[in-house]
Amino acid sequence: MPAGSLTRVTRRRFLAGLAAASVVVPRPGRAAPAAEPEMRLLRAATGEAALRGPDRPATPIWGYDGVTPGPLLRVRRGGRLHVRLDNALPEATTIHWHGVRIANAMDGVPHLTQPPVAPGSTFDYRFVAPDAGTFWYHPHLFASEQLERGLSGLLIVDETEPVDVDRDVALLLDDWRLAADGTVDVASFRSLHDAAHLGRIGSKLTVNGAPAFTIPVRTNERLRLRLVNGANARIFDLRLDRHEAHVMAVDGQPAEPFVLRGGRLLLAPGNRVDLFVDATLPAGSEAALFVDLPGGALPIARLVYEAGDPARPTPRPEPPALPANPLPERMDFARALKRDIPMDGGAMRPPIPDASRPAADRHFSGAPVWSLAGRASDGHSGPPLFSVKRGRTVMLAFQNRTAWPHAMHIHGHHFRLLDNLDDGWKPYWLDTLLIARGETGRIAFVADNPGKWMIHCHMLEHQETGMAAWFEVT
Repeated sequence: MPAGSLTRVTRRRFLAGLAAASVVVPRPGRAAPAAEPEMRLLRAATGEAALRGPDRPATPIWGYDGVTPGPLLRVRRGGRLHVRLDNALPEATTIHWHGVRIANAMDGVPHLTQPPVAPGSTFDYRFVAPDAGTFWYHPHLFASEQLERGLSGLLIVDETEPVDVDRDVALLLDDWRLAADGTVDVASFRSLHDAAHLGRIGSKLTVNGAPAFTIPVRTNERLRLRLVNGANARIFDLRLDRHEAHVMAVDGQPAEPFVLRGGRLLLAPGNRVDLFVDATLPAGSEAALFVDLPGGALPIARLVYEAGDPARPTPRPEPPALPANPLPERMDFARALKRDIPMDGGAMRPPIPDASRPAADRHFSGAPVWSLAGRASDGHSGPPLFSVKRGRTVMLAFQNRTAWPHAMHIHGHHFRLLDNLDDGWKPYWLDTLLIARGETGRIAFVADNPGKWMIHCHMLEHQETGMAAWFEVT
C-alpha cells in the first residue's frame, strides 16, 4: 500500500505500515512503581514450543526463559526496569526494546550502543519507561535468525491510572518456516534469495506461540486488544469479523480514536496497534480474527462468548482517547534538518559492495544487496547518515526505488507521517513505517534523545544485507 495513501487507508482499511502461554494482561493496580526495581532475570536459552498444536511433537526453539513468546514484562509509565540478560545460547546476542524511547546505552544495538553479549555472559538493562503503551523486545544481533528461532517477548507499560476496559489481551503474531519434521528450517537461514526479495516468509502462523488463540468475553464487555507483528518479514493483513473496533494507539503511542472500516488493518513487521473492541454479540456466539492469505482467510484468534447474562445492559459509549505520552506538540519545520534517503537494491538492481562491513558480522554470504542513501551498511560501521543537535526537528523522505516494500524503523524516537501537501501530519505517531515499492514516505520527528541511533528496514533479511544506517543526536 503506498505510503502516500495512508490517509485513505486510515479511514478505510487502516494504515499500511503499520504478533509462554496465553498473554492475557491483568488490569493494573494503582500503586506507585518502586524507585529501585527488583532485577528480572531473562535467560536466552533453548526450549520447545507446540507451534503445530498440542497433538503434534513440539518444535525446538530459542526463547527467553526457554519459551516463546518470552515472559510478559510490565511496568507503569515512569517506572524503572532492571532486566539481566543471561546468554545461554551458542552465539552472542543482545536485547533491543522496540519502540521504547530509551537511554541510548540500553538500546541493545551491538557495536553501536553496547558490545555483544557472549555465550555464558550477562548484561544488565536498566531504564525508565517514559511512555505508556504496547512494546516488545527481541535480539538485534543476527536478528533474522534469532528472532525466527523464537526470541521475542512483550513489554506492556501501563498508564498512570487504569484504563476502563473489562479485559486486556495481547497477541504476538509470528510466522515460522518449518522443515518436514516440524523443526525450524535452519538450512534456509541466510538465504540470499529471501534477502533480495521480500524477506523470510514462514508457512506456519502462530499467535502467542500457538496455532490459534481463544479470547473469552461476555456480551457488552469492552476488550483492549493489543496486536504485535513479531515476524521477520510478513505483513499481516488482518480482519476482525462482526465487531466494531476503535484504533486507540499505534506503535505504542495514543492516537485520535477512529473506527476500523470493515474491521481491517495491516501490520508491518515491528508494528503494534491497540484496539478497543466492544463485544456486542449474544451469549454463545463466536467471531474470528482472520489473516487474509492468497489461499483464503485463516482464523488465528476467536472471541468466544460465555453463557449467562450480559456484563451490562447496553454497550459502552464511544471511548475517549488514551492519555497522551510526553511527545512534542509542535515541530519547527522552517529550521528542520532535511534529508532525502533513496532506498536501492534487491533482485531488480545489482548489489552495492561495502568493503567496510566487518566479515565477522556478516550473517549472509556474498555482497550486500540493499542500500540507504547509496550506502550498504551493517548499521554501526562508517560515518553517521546525519548528525543533529538535540531538540532540532528532522524531516526525512524515504524514496523506495526497489521492487519490494520496506518497513523502516527508527530507534529512540517516534515520528509523524507527513501529509503529501505539507499541510500537516497524520493523527498518530509511528516508530516503523511500511513504504510500498515506488513510493516515498515522508516523516518528521524532534531529535530529543541523545546518542547514536539505528535506522533500518525491519524486514530483517534486508537489514542484515545492507539496508541499515545510524544517526547521531548530540
